[in-house]
Amino acid sequence: MPHISERELELPNAIIDQLMAISSERKDIISLGIGEPDFVTPKPILDYAKKAVYESSRYTSPTGKHELKEAILKKLRKENKINTNPENIIVTTGSQEGLFAVMLATLDPTEQVILQNPSYLGYIPIIDLISAVPVYTKVSQENNFEIIPEDVEKQIEKGKTKAILINTPNNPTGNVLSKKVLEKLASIAVNNDLYIFSDEAYEKLIYDDNKHVSIGSLNGMHDYVASFYTFSKSYAMCGFRIGYCNIPRRLITPVTKTTHYMTLCPNNLSQHLAIKALSLPSSYTNKMVNEYDKRRKYIVKELNDIGLKTKMPQGAFYAFSDISQITKKKSTEFSKELLQKCKVAVVPGTEFGKYGEGFIRVSYAAKFELIKKALSRLKNI
Repeated sequence: MPHISERELELPNAIIDQLMAISSERKDIISLGIGEPDFVTPKPILDYAKKAVYESSRYTSPTGKHELKEAILKKLRKENKINTNPENIIVTTGSQEGLFAVMLATLDPTEQVILQNPSYLGYIPIIDLISAVPVYTKVSQENNFEIIPEDVEKQIEKGKTKAILINTPNNPTGNVLSKKVLEKLASIAVNNDLYIFSDEAYEKLIYDDNKHVSIGSLNGMHDYVASFYTFSKSYAMCGFRIGYCNIPRRLITPVTKTTHYMTLCPNNLSQHLAIKALSLPSSYTNKMVNEYDKRRKYIVKELNDIGLKTKMPQGAFYAFSDISQITKKKSTEFSKELLQKCKVAVVPGTEFGKYGEGFIRVSYAAKFELIKKALSRLKNI
C-alpha cells in the first residue's frame, strides 16, 4: 500500500473538528465553540459582490491587486501606525496562509519558534509541517494570561531560536498585550536578532479601556516584525478567505515566491470585496463590537456564578474558563460531558496546548438568546 507521510501522521487530531461536526449535524446542540462571527457580512460588501463578480474571473498579481494594497497601506498607517510601503504588503488567502508562507521562508528544520501556551490551535501544525520546533512560554490565569518577557528571554537558544510568535488580542485567552510588554519583546528580538511574527486577527475586537498596539509600529521594528491580518473577524468575512501580511524588506522575494507556489494568487473577487470593506465607516465593525461586549459581560458573570472561574476578556470573543473548582476531570472529558448532558459544545483547553489543561474555551460569537439558553443548561452540570 502507498504510505502516508510521517509528517501527516504526526499532526494532532483536533477535537474541535469533531465538536463542529456534531454541533452542525445535531439541532439540539448549542455551539459555543466556533471562532467565527455570527454576523452576516455587511450589506454594502455583499451588494458590491453582485457587480464585482463580473470583474473577477482572471488571475491577479501573486501579491495582490494594486488597489487593495494601496487601501491596506492607508489602513496600516492610520490605524496600526505602521509606516510601510506597498511592496511590503502581501495579500493572502486569510492570515493563516500568510503565517505559513512566512514560516516557510524563514525557518529551517529543527530551528525554534517561541510562542505562548495556551495559544491558537493552528500554530503548532504549521510549525510541525515545516519540521521546525515550538518552544513554549507559559501564560497563567493569575497574570491575566500576559506574556512574561523575561521568561521568553530565558528560552532563547543561540543559533536555534529564530522567531517569537505573538497573538494579540489573543485566542483563546482574550488577553491584549500591553505596550510595555511589546516594547520588552521588541528589545529582546533586536538584541538576539530574532523575527517577531505578530498575529493581529482580532485587532478591532477590543473592550473597555484596552488598546491594541501593533508591535510593528514600534521604533526600529520594521526589519524584525511580520504582521498578519484578516478580514474574517472585523468584517465577518470568514468564507471569503482574504487577509494580508506586512513583512520586512528582506522577506519580500522569498514570501512572494512561497505564496505563489501555494495558491498562485489571492481570490480575485474577495480582493474586490476587501477594498470595499476598507472603505466602510467604522460603524459596521463598532456595531459588532458593541454586541460582543454585551455578550462578554453577561457570559463572564454567568460562568463565574456557575463556578467556572473566568477572567474578563480584554479582546477577541472568547472566555477562557477554569474548570478546577467544579470538576477533577480533564478538560476533554469535561467538554464531552457538557456536550452529552447539557447539549452545549465548548472547546477543551488542551486543544490550545498542555498549559490549557484545566480550562475550556467558550465563544460568545453566538446570538445572545442562544448564549442565555446555553448558560441555563450549564447550570445543571
